[in-house]
Formats: sequence, structure tokens, C-alpha cells
Amino acid sequence: MIYPLIFALLMAGGAWCAFQMARTDLRRRIIPDVYLFPFLMTGLLVAVFFPGPVGPADAALGGAIGYGLGAGVGALFTHASKSAKNAEYPPIGMGDIKLLGAGGIWLGPTGLAIATFIACITGIMWGRRHRARYIPFAAFFVPGAIIALLAQWFLL
Repeated sequence: MIYPLIFALLMAGGAWCAFQMARTDLRRRIIPDVYLFPFLMTGLLVAVFFPGPVGPADAALGGAIGYGLGAGVGALFTHASKSAKNAEYPPIGMGDIKLLGAGGIWLGPTGLAIATFIACITGIMWGRRHRARYIPFAAFFVPGAIIALLAQWFLL
């Protein structure tokens, strides 16, 4: 009786943190750690204690891949931006990198790939339509992560 209630509370807390991160990134161009770290810890609790599409090993691997991917892309784009003398905006922020790591914990490697693909495609379309110099990655990663989580839960 208490087990499904705890699961529902953890999922609701994770969804609330994800919504707050997306909203804050869209409005203020920052992903606050006050939402990011509870999101990460909730993902760890769900992966370890509740059966689902992502087990503890997949969560650890997804988190490492997500953080490594974000840090690698960030370093590559930062180096290219500095060499082009166009460093007005950093190409990728640390909040985005930490979000990829936390998303990898929630989704595992397969779900992370799906969510990142959806986020990149929709973010590029939004950026081209609005001619934006800044694309709020969290605002596109969170819906992509929800789609990836549902796809893993029901389709894979």
C-alpha cells in the first residue's frame, strides 16, 4: 500500500523539479541547482528502489554518458567559440551539462539518446523560427525526456 504511494510522490516531485528547471531556463537562462539536485536524487531513488525500464546499472551508465557528452560538447563548442572571437554567450552552460547527467540517471543510455535527439531537433526549429541567439535547452529536454520515459515504459 505504501510502496505505490512513495513511487507516486517521487515521480510527482521529479516532474515538479523538471517543470521548474524548464520554466526557469526559458525565463532567466539558468538552471538552478535547487531544482537540479533534488531531480537527480529522485532519479537515483526511483532507479534503485522501484522496478522499471531503468535499473541501477543503466542509471549509472546513463548519468556518466550524459555528463560526459555534455562536458565534451561544451568543451568543443567553447574552444570553437573562443577561437572565433564570438564569446558573447557561452555555447553550453554548466546547468545544461548537469541536466544531461541527471537526465541520464532518469532515462538510461537509450532514453537519454531519444530525449537529446528530440531536444536538439525541437530546439533548432524553435531557434530558427525565433532567430534566437540563445536556445533554452532545458525547455526542450524536459518534454523530450517525458516522451522518452513513456516510450521506454510502454514501448521498449
